[in-house]
Amino acid sequence: MFSKQDIEKYFLAEKQLGLLFIIIGAIAIVLAIVFFFLLKTSFYKGAAIPLLVIGLIQLIAGANVYKRSDNDRIRNVYAYDMNPGQLKNEELPRMKTVVRNFAVAKWIEIGLAAAGLILVFYYRSNADKAFWYGLGLTLTILVLITYMADYQAEKRAEQYMKGIESFIEK
Repeated sequence: MFSKQDIEKYFLAEKQLGLLFIIIGAIAIVLAIVFFFLLKTSFYKGAAIPLLVIGLIQLIAGANVYKRSDNDRIRNVYAYDMNPGQLKNEELPRMKTVVRNFAVAKWIEIGLAAAGLILVFYYRSNADKAFWYGLGLTLTILVLITYMADYQAEKRAEQYMKGIESFIEK
């Protein structure tokens, strides 16, 4: 049976993931700066690019999720008792979009991981192409970390969405 505690649990996990993405994104950005300006080899300059780009994406996405989670939690806990129609008319469609976006993100992440692996295997033995090897290796690692986090978030979102569906059907 879907309860207010399920809503609380979902948004707490969402907020924790947002914080994790903020931390990972900030670390990636710092590493990008260190790699580009202090280590300066072709490998590290290549590695700095995905660290910076993906780090910025993770930092911004994490901050947005972290910032909005409490308001979403409060709004939906209130709706549970006072306005169940809001869960049906607003939260359920929002969650369907969230789950659909995870599916799209998953394919983008798979494509980026494949591109990174291609760069790794193509340039791994070519010392004068260390830039591309560093870019590919770092891209693959960061995308796989993001994929694993998104996979867990997608499963939680699907479970939460099913809970809402069971609640509004009764």
